[in-house]
Formats: sequence, structure tokens, C-alpha cells
Amino acid sequence: MYLYNSATHKKAEFQTHTPGRVEMYTCGPTVYHFAHIGNLRSYIMEDVLEKALRYEGYNVNRVMNITDVGHLSSDADTGEDKMVKGAKREHKTVMEIAQYYTDAFFADCKKLNIKRPDVVQPATGCIDEYIKIIAKLMDTGYAYFAGGNVYFDTSRLDHYYVFNDHDEDDLAVGVREGVEEDTNKRNKNDFVLWFTKSKFENQALKWDSPWGIGYPGWHIECSGISMKYNGEYLDLHCGGVDNAFPHHTNEIAQSESYLGHAWCPQWFHVHHLNTSTGKMSKSKGEFLTVSLLEEKGYDPLIYRFFCLQSHYRKALVFTWENLDNAKIAYDKLIARIAALNPENGSVDEASMSVLKEKFQKALDADLNTSLAITTLYDVLKADMNDATKLALLDNFDQVLGLALLSHAEAKRKEAAKTTSASTASGYQITGEGDPEIDALVLKRYEAKKAKNFAEADKIRDDLKAQGIEVADVRGGAVWKRI
Repeated sequence: MYLYNSATHKKAEFQTHTPGRVEMYTCGPTVYHFAHIGNLRSYIMEDVLEKALRYEGYNVNRVMNITDVGHLSSDADTGEDKMVKGAKREHKTVMEIAQYYTDAFFADCKKLNIKRPDVVQPATGCIDEYIKIIAKLMDTGYAYFAGGNVYFDTSRLDHYYVFNDHDEDDLAVGVREGVEEDTNKRNKNDFVLWFTKSKFENQALKWDSPWGIGYPGWHIECSGISMKYNGEYLDLHCGGVDNAFPHHTNEIAQSESYLGHAWCPQWFHVHHLNTSTGKMSKSKGEFLTVSLLEEKGYDPLIYRFFCLQSHYRKALVFTWENLDNAKIAYDKLIARIAALNPENGSVDEASMSVLKEKFQKALDADLNTSLAITTLYDVLKADMNDATKLALLDNFDQVLGLALLSHAEAKRKEAAKTTSASTASGYQITGEGDPEIDALVLKRYEAKKAKNFAEADKIRDDLKAQGIEVADVRGGAVWKRI
């Protein structure tokens, strides 16, 4: 497998510290609110990557943190703790907020067919690990105490801007609008490892430490959790591209200074989901959630399909029209699979190898999910029996996670009900094997039979708007897509 590495800006063959095993870390959510679908794009693509690695035979240990303390509303160590902000908004305790939105996040993941990581660790559960790391950084001169807080000293590093995507002059703290400079810092890019009460007197969650009662900074949490569950050699670190600086940059700085050796060679960053007005974010009010998609009648897996049609390193533009196009394509794909007969032939393993190789090449080419989707259509067009096609589709869906066979089976059952209903009424429907369309055609017939011509005309117009043409024939109707 060749993956693009954000740290080197090159594609290279993916290799691991221990042959056959992947130590994988993915930055989890800050659980102060619902995840929006822009956040979830990253988790979808990380899920596909994990499943692709397993598909190719790797033993994967995937670790994810849950940030329930220490993530401030500014990346410059200023502003309010997001968890405290959420608790105030809803008049609950921080831990009540954390539990509620953690549950909501994993409920969304389940709907999107995102596998739960092997390890899920709330940040509040590893305080001792952070203190141990910070203490060593203090002892070795990589950290200093100032104004009641412990800071990492970036001037001790030969190379701080690991990802090289930012102009140092643009990162001056005082330049950014709404950011107040922290005068305790020796250098503008130093960052907090441990806050004490000198920062926030009323911080909800606090622990004792050698530097006073306080709480950890956001960046130290991921390093501590990863080292605890992945060990001191991490193979693959994933996250949204907006986390590359400063979060991932700071993780590398503190981790390698603590360990004394290189920490993680491979960085996988998923690009933004944009709206017509720019990057999607909670602060802008463009707060599209999985629940909102469901309210508007979309199966969450249509959004997953929408994401997989694009490459993870390209910004993806969300519009309702684009999602509608994905829905049409997904529904057609499911209808074509539903038309396959599982009883048609037996699985021919030998004939599957060429298409399996093509699918794996798509994954190996920097996780080219769009090309992987194309192989589904190659299967449908292939000269092989239906049982073999269904086995291949099921094999590929181990990675894609689109519930292809289960959704197709549900469509088959729905089609059987519609067929029974039309047969009972003596009305025969011929179409392309889509039970939803069949049901509307039957409903139109029943409206006409009841002399409710206005309703019948409305159904006909609705079908036409979907690109469906219905022709009445003796004893029934024929429909087709135009």
C-alpha cells in the first residue's frame, strides 16, 4: 500500500515498526456538542483506511481518545475550555455533557457503519500518564514553569514546523483576530502542558500535580494516550487536516522530546468538507448533523457513499443537490444488486481474482475510494454468475462499509411485497427492480381506480421529476428511467 505522508509531502510504501502489525491512532472528538458531518468525514475515511489495512492482512490496533477536558476555544491556549462552555450552555455538569455527546458520537458512527476503535480512552482517565511525561520534560529542560502553568519550550527543537504548511510569521499569536497573547510564554509557539488555577479559578475538573492543582493541556493528552496503548513506536496517526498545526505539530514535539527517538513516521490527514460559503464549522452555524440528514429523509450511508466518491486529500463540497445525486447513484446501485439472484450458480473463486486485484490496487493507490467504488460496477458488468458477483460485492464491502447486500436484500423483500400487492389487484408492473418506484406506480393505479385523478397526476409528476417515465399498458404499467 502506498499512502501520502503529510510529514514528507510524498507517497511512499506503508511500512510498520513490527511486521504485519499496525499501531494506529486517530484523534477523537471533543465531546461538548454533536459532531457535524464535516467532522464525520474524517472518521469515515479513517474507518475505510483501518478496514483496508485489515483487508490486506494487517493486525491493526486502533486507539482513539475522547477529549473531555483541556481543549480550549483557541489554539493559542486562550479562551474557555470547550467542555465547560458546553456544560454552561446546557446547565449540566461537564461529565454529564461528556457522556451524552460521547454516546451521541458513537450512535452517529454506528449509523455511518464506522467501526468502534479497539481502544477508546477519555482524556480524564490518563492524568498520571500526562504528569509522568511532563515531569520528564521538565527534568530534561524541554518544559518550564511560568505564571502558574507548565509550557513546552519550542526553542529547544531543531525542527518544529514538521508539516511545513504554515508561514511562521502568520502564526504570531498577537496577529490573529480575537487571540490574546499569553505573556508567560518565552516563545510565541510554546504551548501549555499543564494549566493550574492561575488560568481558570472555576475550572470544573482539576487534579493535583507537582506544579499545583490543575488540568492537562489538549496536546499532551493524545501523546499520553497513544504511548499507553500503542507503545512508544506509533505507525500511523490520523486526523483532520486542521489538526496538523498546532495539535499534531505539538504532539510530535513533546512525544519525541520525551522518548528521545522518532515517534510516528506516517501522517494521514483528511481534508475539509466545505459548504458553498467555506469550511463547515460549529462556530459558523452551518451545523449539519447525521440526525438532520435523517430528518430530511437521507439514509446516513448515502452520506458515507458521497464521501467515498471523492479522494480524502481533496476538499469536498457539500450541497443538498450533491447529496441528492449521491442518493440517486446509491439507490440505483442497490437496485442493480437487488436484481441479482443468489440462487444463480455457485461461487467461482477462480473468476474473482482479477477484480479482487483491481479493488486492492485502488486501495493501495493512496486509498483511492472513488476507484474502489468503480470496481463495484465492474463486478455488476462482469461475465460471471450472480452468486459470484454477490460474493465479490460482499468482499469489497468489508472495506467500503456501504451495507450493499443487506440493503439489496431489504429491497428484494420490498419488491416481493409490491409484486404480491400488484398481483392481488391484477395489475402487473414491469420496471427496473426498484420497489420504491414500483410502489408509487401501484399507488398511482389505485388512485386512478378510485377516480382520484388529481392524486394520480401528482404521483405521475413526482415520478417524472425523478426521471421516471410510466407507460400504461393492458393489465398494468411499464416504467423506465429517462
